[in-house]
Amino acid sequence: MNLTEQIAAAGVVGCGGAGFPTHVKLKGSFEYLIVNGAECEPLLRHDRWLMRSKAEKIVAAMDAVAAELGIPNAVLALKEHYESERAALEAAIEQAGSRVRLHLLGSFYPAGDEQTLVCEVTGRVVPPAGIPAEVGAVVCNAATMYSVGLALRGYPFIYKYLTVAGEVEHPVIACVPVGTSVAECIALAGGTKRSDYALVLGGPMMGRPLAPDAAADTPVTKTTSAVLVLPEGSRTDGISVRAMLNRARSACIQCTTCTQLCPRHLLGHPLEPHRIMRKMATGVDVRELLNDPDVRNAQICCECGVCEVYACPMGLQPRRINAMLKGELGAAGVRYERKQSEWRPDTLRGERKAPAERVAARAGVYAYYDREITELVYGAPSRVAIPLKMSAGAPAEPRVRVGDAVREGDLIAAIPDGKLGANVHASIAGTVAEVSDRIVIEKGGAGA
Repeated sequence: MNLTEQIAAAGVVGCGGAGFPTHVKLKGSFEYLIVNGAECEPLLRHDRWLMRSKAEKIVAAMDAVAAELGIPNAVLALKEHYESERAALEAAIEQAGSRVRLHLLGSFYPAGDEQTLVCEVTGRVVPPAGIPAEVGAVVCNAATMYSVGLALRGYPFIYKYLTVAGEVEHPVIACVPVGTSVAECIALAGGTKRSDYALVLGGPMMGRPLAPDAAADTPVTKTTSAVLVLPEGSRTDGISVRAMLNRARSACIQCTTCTQLCPRHLLGHPLEPHRIMRKMATGVDVRELLNDPDVRNAQICCECGVCEVYACPMGLQPRRINAMLKGELGAAGVRYERKQSEWRPDTLRGERKAPAERVAARAGVYAYYDREITELVYGAPSRVAIPLKMSAGAPAEPRVRVGDAVREGDLIAAIPDGKLGANVHASIAGTVAEVSDRIVIEKGGAGA
């Protein structure tokens, strides 16, 4: 098998975000292979752990991908203040005689956003609603590149590194079998420090809320980057769209700060959240605004949250309004149309980047911001529930039945023929107890 076939067989997907299948992402001709070591979100620490502890494997994987695909520039981008990670990577590069180079970033949010990262490394702007390949780049994060290295040695993607932090007794980097419950991850960190708390899967800015009573039945997937335990009420996700619009009508002062600090707008994209908020505050039915060009630009919002967490002085939610509009536009079959062919960053982009520390403070997580997390713990669950859909594309198709014995690493669900997707493997040895939209494996039986 060639490199992309090995990656496909192993079921590697992007370890954050939508989980785009990596074997598909790497098909094409590129000038830049960019590995994202910036850990975009405040509080996340697992990519930093990997860069310190697995630097030689990440560098080797980058060299292998660049060599096989003929990519002339292999760049690992990380924040300038990641001193120990930088030292580990520089030592690995020197020892291997690697052509990987490091690109140092300032401490701003969202430095790890894919389109922002491409601009930082190459000076090129990915077009609105575009992908890095359009400007000759392909981007993978550090954890994904580590998984690529494992795939090239014949190991499937069955373990997930993630950060468990916030209001837990001992913040840790957890390495757990895919399908481990969120509750077990919290237990690996010593449990919660308080009885009233909110859960977030992912970072504090873009992660999704999870009801605490759902933690026992919610599995870690290939894209789960963190489990954060935060003080109750630290997020505004419970506010209804109607309430958000009422707030906008009464409180939006059209200061334009949301637009001035929007990372997409600073790349030169025509996204202007203040204009969208103005039009949404008129009280007109949303469906009557879907042909408005400003409203249609909501489709290019990356939902980073800078507008509502950091920029808006009135505490409004442009990001959530944009997310709602994206759903309405998608349901109406409206696709984004570019109006020009060349894009240049705003001349004030350098001065308007949101400092990561201040973003963390306004997001209410500053108390955890400077915590170093160095401890790695391994999970060993007796039961895993592995979803069939953990990536962009179609769900994987089961290759096992209830009662089958499986070994760790066995293929249990495969990419449907001719479709986008990712293979799924058994993350523990045991017996298949359920096959539905997930495959449940329990330890014991011939597979153990």
